Amino acid sequence: MLQKNVNDLLVFLTIAKEKSFTKAASKLGVSQSALSHTMRNLEANLKVKLLLRTTRSVKPTKLGEILLKNIAPRLEEIVEELNKVTDLKQRPMGQINLITDEHAANFVIWPHIRKFLKFYPDIKFNVEVSSDLQKDIRGHYDAKIGLEEVVDKDYLSRRISQPIQVAVVASPLYLQNIELPRKPKDLIHHQSVGCMLSFMKNAFDWEFIINEKKQIIRMESQFTCNTLTQALQATLEGFGFAYVPIKEVCHAIQQKHLIHILPDYTPSFTGYHLQYPNRRSYTQAFTLFLKSFENF
Repeated sequence: MLQKNVNDLLVFLTIAKEKSFTKAASKLGVSQSALSHTMRNLEANLKVKLLLRTTRSVKPTKLGEILLKNIAPRLEEIVEELNKVTDLKQRPMGQINLITDEHAANFVIWPHIRKFLKFYPDIKFNVEVSSDLQKDIRGHYDAKIGLEEVVDKDYLSRRISQPIQVAVVASPLYLQNIELPRKPKDLIHHQSVGCMLSFMKNAFDWEFIINEKKQIIRMESQFTCNTLTQALQATLEGFGFAYVPIKEVCHAIQQKHLIHILPDYTPSFTGYHLQYPNRRSYTQAFTLFLKSFENF
């Protein structure tokens, strides 16, 4: 019997707090007559007078004040917990799985998703770094981030970064006993640190722009790797020139740990694209992730 009075008790609590049937009715979104009917039922069931109502005011009786003091904190706690459950249902949740190369992970994806993560704390990201972005991602990842736009009709593509500028750099340790290259062809007899980037066909063919035409210089490498971290470490320790995105080495150039050469000949490559399967619908989390790039 008393369990049926829980909603009625919430009505009593609201009227007592507002000290007005009119205000309570407005807050609860019901009519004053409905509130009056609820209160009459509650008082009849409890066989206790809870409210003193005059033309000017509404206030609890002594028994009403005792009940209010004892139940108000508990009812408020229940309402708060129920609101939390409703809030969790409405808050976006889920996991987004991405695959990309090392440079995009560092300078494109992370700067973007760190803001996204703070705004949507219940959405999780899994970012895999790989040098193989040609594989089919369907069933494994929500999207891949690469430099080339896909032509597969089963994929959609959206540009998410500015063009990627490349730099040729070497450490003062490597340059101390050699003449500084002035043109791309001067690199041919030098050592390089081989690193396969997503916009390169292989780690040894470096692309330059000479008289507005593309020219490939084939380099020799004593050390080759597939991560920028290793490549830059080897370059800093004097094992030759490196051909890398300039953002990876800006700080090292500023600190003079690396020397930037041939800036007038190095090209820029098309910006990164978010590539994802063409589906009728996406998860709520991935839909929000796509929308986050709308103003790019």
